[in-house]
Amino acid sequence: MPEKIAASKSASNIVLQCPQCKKPVHWNERYPHRPFCSKRCQQLDFGEWARSEERRVGKECRSRW
Repeated sequence: MPEKIAASKSASNIVLQCPQCKKPVHWNERYPHRPFCSKRCQQLDFGEWARSEERRVGKECRSRW
């Protein structure tokens, strides 16, 4: 049992940056929208993706159907 507690403690010590606003985000239950810091940042990121504002550099892919 103590091994599980130690594993969960080390997992909760992981800190990332929110991809949207760069605030620190701890990888635990306090941040249910991880890797984002909040629902707002999660929705902003999804909106950018949906509008295709985040694009990868490279040749455009055209398939022949």
